[in-house]
Amino acid sequence: MRFRIYKRKVVILTLVVVICGLAFWSSGRQKKNESGALPKEIEPARRSSSISSSSSSIKNHIQVQATPAAIRLSVPPPVIQTNDTHQEKAKDKEKIPKPEIDNTTLVYRGIVFQLNFDQTIKNEEKFKAARRKDDLVVVVQVHNRPDYLKLLLDSLRKARGVENILLIFSHDFWSPEINKVVASVDFCQVLQIFFPFSIQLYPQEFPGHDPKDCPRDIPKKDALKLGCINAEYPDSFGHYREAKFSQTKHHWWWKLHFVWERVKAVKDHKGLVLLIEEDHFMSPDFIHLLKLMSALKREQCTDCDILSLGSYSHIGYSSKANKVEVKAWKSTEHNMGMALSRETYQKLIQCTDTFCTYDDYNWDWSLQHLTVSCLPSYWKVMVSEAPRIFHAGDCGMHHKKSSCMPISQKTKIENILQSSGNQLFPKNLLITKRLPANGAGGVAPHVKNGGWGDIRDHELCKSYVRLQ
Repeated sequence: MRFRIYKRKVVILTLVVVICGLAFWSSGRQKKNESGALPKEIEPARRSSSISSSSSSIKNHIQVQATPAAIRLSVPPPVIQTNDTHQEKAKDKEKIPKPEIDNTTLVYRGIVFQLNFDQTIKNEEKFKAARRKDDLVVVVQVHNRPDYLKLLLDSLRKARGVENILLIFSHDFWSPEINKVVASVDFCQVLQIFFPFSIQLYPQEFPGHDPKDCPRDIPKKDALKLGCINAEYPDSFGHYREAKFSQTKHHWWWKLHFVWERVKAVKDHKGLVLLIEEDHFMSPDFIHLLKLMSALKREQCTDCDILSLGSYSHIGYSSKANKVEVKAWKSTEHNMGMALSRETYQKLIQCTDTFCTYDDYNWDWSLQHLTVSCLPSYWKVMVSEAPRIFHAGDCGMHHKKSSCMPISQKTKIENILQSSGNQLFPKNLLITKRLPANGAGGVAPHVKNGGWGDIRDHELCKSYVRLQ
């Protein structure tokens, strides 16, 4: 009897243990399944970690050794507060996720920051003896036209005295092809600097094109309803900003300030800085002519603000090669080959607010406005009657040809120079035309071109003088 009771208890206990075991097993399995599903916010982190594993191959591709310091990001653009009401409306209508920044863009930002900080001068030792204090500094604004840049370098290579200059390339586009072209320069000292707020470095946010920016041609009332970022700030013609047009003015003003104030090799420079662009072509005697013009300025035109190597009209060299004129500066005539002193720069930078808020996306038309609105007096320019600089670019922001022919442009310019070879390298210069002592007054822009109404552009442009 006792055995039967004991056996019954054992069976009951066994069943209880089995039931409890099954219960624990099923609950553990459920927890395991729940923990196996990663939260959505972890997925991007996992993707980014896999992307970062390829960063070494990216660095090899761009052929630059990025140290840990090089991954530090440059100073972010100023954040401009917009109307909260319109932003709330935008959130109610449609929530646009903030675009992810791919790892390549971050690497480019880091490299640009590091190169602008290091300022390594190529060929420095090779031409250290040739370059003297206050010799000419030539600054080339470069975008992404390597074929034209090659033509410019070919013309510089043939210039007499080129071994004495410091050649600075100011880029707004990182390109291995362009870097290779620049690396081929073996005739003078070379420095590369990079505009740190380019579209390439900020492809999906200001100063690039933010997906939440207003469409160019949307009426303001519709933009306000839509709630796009810059709805309050169309330009004078009711259009909203286009990053591809805004960038050039930004780059020009940043470059001007960075060269004079931040480039260590120019810190105590008392000579001239010549501003040219990637699609220009120089005559063999442009350095020689600038020396003569600089001496003539000291002797006969102390109030000349700008020296210009020529205008767009290709006047024959015969009887013109040794002649210059003194005129009121005009953006349509004297924006190529502008050479300026530190004194002129310092007057110009005092007009930062006026330049940065004037509603014209063209840097030269904005300068034209300064000559009659902000500068102490209108600009006087000494300009060569026979040009020593030529515009080879038949394609670009203002030139919409279906095909670009840099070689044909080179042939035309070289024909002009070859036919005038005996007129080059004049021994002295003569001022043939001069403004009266009291001057004829500055020349105001005949039209405002717009494209620069966005307050974010204004604030970023004004910030360059504060950046270290």
